[in-house]
Amino acid sequence: MVAENKAQLISLAEVKNILTKVEKERKELLYEQRIALEHAQKFAKLPAGKTKILIEDLKKVDGVEEFHAYKIADILPETEDDVRTLFAKERVSLSADSIKKIIELVEKHYVK
Repeated sequence: MVAENKAQLISLAEVKNILTKVEKERKELLYEQRIALEHAQKFAKLPAGKTKILIEDLKKVDGVEEFHAYKIADILPETEDDVRTLFAKERVSLSADSIKKIIELVEKHYVK
């Protein structure tokens, strides 16, 4: 029987937690893991728990798929133009209401 590889989406905050745990267990990370951890430490703006809640809230917005929710939660767009930029290459056209809802959710979960 062939094992099936299933990709799973995870946020930068989750990457940070996983690699921090691995680093504590092994004492030293592989080069790629170290670079990924540095990136996650620099850019993950929310703790993993808050990120997970934000993702669940974002998935309820019309036009936002799970992939988009993770992307939004990692980047935390602050303006409507930022949101439009995230969806620029997508076949999804968000309504003005959906864009406003995304901004409201990000503001609710991310306080600078």
